[in-house]
Amino acid sequence: MGFTKKLVGTGIATAVTATIGTLATDPDTAWYKTRRKPDWQPPNEVFPVAWTALYATIAGATAKVFADLDKQEDRALTNARRDEIQKERSAFKRSLGLNLALNAGWSILFWQGRNATVTAVESTALAVSSACLARRAGKVSTGAGLALVPYAAWTTFAAALTGKIAQLNE
Repeated sequence: MGFTKKLVGTGIATAVTATIGTLATDPDTAWYKTRRKPDWQPPNEVFPVAWTALYATIAGATAKVFADLDKQEDRALTNARRDEIQKERSAFKRSLGLNLALNAGWSILFWQGRNATVTAVESTALAVSSACLARRAGKVSTGAGLALVPYAAWTTFAAALTGKIAQLNE
């Protein structure tokens, strides 16, 4: 299956994640407005712009990985190599699924659960997962791995920000 077909699948997965996050997010609540925040938090308007770009990057980079794995499998000379590629594809698919679940979960935990401490722990898991996803992608496609580095950096920033909000509002 080519890149375009893979992009449809990864695009749907990231769009579902983005939709869940968007529906769960409400920065206009009294609860959020009364939270103390660090002075290094970006304005609320930055978040949807950043996330939209990052979701597009996730969809494109992961589609590239899946398409490249298909090409590698088609060119594999042995069944053993095909089996390795299939295992790598399955592991990458699980890694992507976990990452997107953690991504959507952050919004639900923070905005609906209103527990910044629990969300800080979850966001740290998201940051680790994002770095692992970039590393796994880079093993298949250097370009796809590099494309996911800003996502890993942003989720690391989000984990630090969430942790600081939790600390300020204990």
